[in-house]
Amino acid sequence: MRRKKPEIIEVGHQQLDDIARRAQEVFDPKEAELIAKVFESYEYLTDLIQQKNMSIGRLQKMLFGAKTEKTDKVRGDSAKPQGDSGEENEKRSTEDSDEAAAEGKPPPQGHGRNGADAYQGAERIEVPHASLAPGDACPECGQGTVYEKSPGVVVRITGGAPLGAKRYELQKLRCHLCGRVFTAELPQAAGTRKYDATAASMIGLLKYGSGLPFNRLEGLQRNLEIPLPASTGWDVVHSVAPGLAPAFEELIQQAAGGEVLHNDDTTVKILALMGQRRDEFENDPSRTGLFTTGVVATRAGHRMALFFSGRQHAGENLADVLKHRAGELDAPIQMCDALSRNTPQELKTIVANCLAHARRRFVEVYDHFPEECGTVLEALKIVYRNDAVARRGGMTAEERLRFHQARSKPAMANLSDWLHRQFDEKLVEPNSTLGGAVNYMLNHWEKLTLFLHKAGAPLDNNICERALKKAILHRKNALFFKTQNGARVGDMYMSLIHTCELNGANPLNYLTELISHTDDVRMNPNRWMPWNYRATLDRLQPAA
Repeated sequence: MRRKKPEIIEVGHQQLDDIARRAQEVFDPKEAELIAKVFESYEYLTDLIQQKNMSIGRLQKMLFGAKTEKTDKVRGDSAKPQGDSGEENEKRSTEDSDEAAAEGKPPPQGHGRNGADAYQGAERIEVPHASLAPGDACPECGQGTVYEKSPGVVVRITGGAPLGAKRYELQKLRCHLCGRVFTAELPQAAGTRKYDATAASMIGLLKYGSGLPFNRLEGLQRNLEIPLPASTGWDVVHSVAPGLAPAFEELIQQAAGGEVLHNDDTTVKILALMGQRRDEFENDPSRTGLFTTGVVATRAGHRMALFFSGRQHAGENLADVLKHRAGELDAPIQMCDALSRNTPQELKTIVANCLAHARRRFVEVYDHFPEECGTVLEALKIVYRNDAVARRGGMTAEERLRFHQARSKPAMANLSDWLHRQFDEKLVEPNSTLGGAVNYMLNHWEKLTLFLHKAGAPLDNNICERALKKAILHRKNALFFKTQNGARVGDMYMSLIHTCELNGANPLNYLTELISHTDDVRMNPNRWMPWNYRATLDRLQPAA
């Protein structure tokens, strides 16, 4: 006989506890104890299954589902905020109006095309009119004169190998009598190096900026009949690395004086520090972990990205950066998650914790606790919406602080009361997954809400997590660094490339100019940052 599929029901801890207590009055003590243990085992097993389902569900969303953790995506587009009073609805409507005013008209849906102005790196070719010049008589009316206007722009895209090559064939002439050979001189434009500055920059950009391993680049160039052996690719980027080092060291100096510093870790493989290859003379053989630390600093409106790969954690690498900080400067704001290894032990910082990390804990358990998690997500939605309004409005740090205190503080105060009430009124089991999310937020509340007390404090560490994608992309494609020196070279390239990206500079052009002006970069590295190197180039141009 086929067994009937059991009906799955939701039973709370309090309900099971009440039944177990009544069982003590009705059943034999041993039987009552057995019932209590069965209930306890059921709760434990259910909690484990929930945690497993959360992990699988999160993986499914990453692979096939929503690309973001926005509240509307987590809750569903049709989900409505829970428990809003009329006053709260009116306030929400006012905030929506303010946001719309700050945004202006919503942009049209993207169609995958770029306007002509987006092609700033394209070669510019001026095409004069075939029969007219400024000042000529109008051929249409015969009375007026034509004048110059902004040119019409047409873009044509061409393909080619990442690394091109020019093959100079020098004519040779030989005397039939004396046998002497006369060879044409190599044009000055050919230069003295087989791989010029642009080639070194492109190889570095493809390897450390786009995660293209040397062996894949070798295969691509071979197919395009301009070969570049993988070993040669490394030799080229390594040979120019000393010329880039002064700019990297200056970047560390600049970042040390930042007002806000973000930091975080991801794993890395360096073969020389692993297994049997590991250096037996390392100071602390008990440390086996390997990490790439990302540090993103903001100073005077400029953002700087730094990468460090090795044994040290994020807090230790940040401490090394802050040792270059001027003593008269106030302690900087440090944004990180709540791991203790992320904070420098010997140097003082004003620590802010990542609100996105705390929010993500509720996103992960939303399917099991939609009402409770929805309350948290809606409160944080107000905060992020207000921060977007402040950013689009170009508010100063002080103006943004006052704006959050006026518009976000009430929502966060209500959220704090709600979080405390979950435990005070025993609405949430402390050992459950939801209880862990609530407990995390309560334990780190002051650092999670630093943006309500300190001007310039960010909401989250997302900018550093985005920066670490550069290192993660390299790890996924190239898998590992062979030596510590290779890791240092990679860190330097990634730091300079991502700093260019953060400041809207062309990384290929920037690296090329650093390699082409190594003497001046060594003498005046502060003039060769991604945000000011073009002004330096203008000063170096000879007067006409």
